[in-house]
Amino acid sequence: MSRASAPEVVLHDLTVAYDRQPAVHHLNGRFAPASLTALVGPNGAGKSTLLKTIVGVLRPAEGRVARSPAGDIAYLPQRAEIERDFPIAVLDTVLLGHWRRIGWGGGVTPAMRETALAAVAAVGLHGLEQRTVGSLSVGQFQRMLFARMMVQDAPLILLDEPFAAIDAGTTADLLALIARWHGEGRTVIAVLHDLAQVRDNFPETLLLAREGVAWGATETVLTLANLQRVRDLLDPWTAEALAGERRRA
Repeated sequence: MSRASAPEVVLHDLTVAYDRQPAVHHLNGRFAPASLTALVGPNGAGKSTLLKTIVGVLRPAEGRVARSPAGDIAYLPQRAEIERDFPIAVLDTVLLGHWRRIGWGGGVTPAMRETALAAVAAVGLHGLEQRTVGSLSVGQFQRMLFARMMVQDAPLILLDEPFAAIDAGTTADLLALIARWHGEGRTVIAVLHDLAQVRDNFPETLLLAREGVAWGATETVLTLANLQRVRDLLDPWTAEALAGERRRA
């Protein structure tokens, strides 16, 4: 994929509300083509809401989201929103990444199957192709979902807390895959909580507290001053983040 074909996502005075209460408030900005951006902020800051609005699950109350060029989106919601009890095998789940190509009346081609098998192997699940998804560990399950996104081959990738409750080894492997997607020229946006992880792996950051606090190069966004600007929304994440920044200062 060339960087010229990567989509940009532009937010025009975006407000998204639940029961008339704004969860995202008058947000303006641009995720550049082929950018790799971390979306961070306190609990309840509107991070998941923003991703769902970009995908189209939620409608803006005001303003709009513009994607150019339009194209497929690979979206990974929070783990709590994903059904793990459905009796389906790992390989069949990964093959669902081909859904737009298969459609209702089509079938899986040998080439599609080979692509899915390669993705399963790439995320470290070789030999588990016929395991049911409910028998996987949390880390294995997340690897499988990343394999499905590999098969989907979308130019825009949205990840909502992709490393929650998974081990350090799995996190490192999936971070490497995200870096690979970025290197391929895809536009990637990820909701994250670990600021050290953001600093080490994400060149761009949007700090959100229902409205945009700061957006740009990570080193200019994740400052003590900016984190203090969200102190009126203090929760354990924000308190820990501020403490960490003071230790760095």
